[in-house]
Amino acid sequence: MSMRHLTWSLLIALPLLLAGCGGRDDPQAKLEAAVQQLQDNIEAKSTGAVMEQLHGDFLARQELDREWAKRTMTLLFLRHKNVKVLALGKNSWIDSAISSKGYTEAQVGLSGAEGLIPDSARHYSVKLEWWLDGGEWKLARLDWE
Repeated sequence: MSMRHLTWSLLIALPLLLAGCGGRDDPQAKLEAAVQQLQDNIEAKSTGAVMEQLHGDFLARQELDREWAKRTMTLLFLRHKNVKVLALGKNSWIDSAISSKGYTEAQVGLSGAEGLIPDSARHYSVKLEWWLDGGEWKLARLDWE
């Protein structure tokens, strides 16, 4: 898989975690809100905001770190005027044994465009692992197919 596809996967996976908002103190609702915020930040092409949502020990594919994520997003955002993330299906849950870990699995469509019509689109199956850090869910692990 090319670096471009990996980048798209990262951008797609994050927004796939679309979720409704619930109670402010409910860990599940906070996890779902973090997923939605990630999608919003990707679509807004806000590299800094996405980076704030990544855990300090973030890894994609068990080897790609935060610097890789930053470079990939920067390249993608420069290449495409418009970026859209479409969550085709998602499931988020909190680990029953370790309440400071949450997971999201999703089918995501990611598209990029210079104008109104997308000039590239991809479908991904993504798996995200979130870690509770200082009361906030941070994306710690990312994998995709």
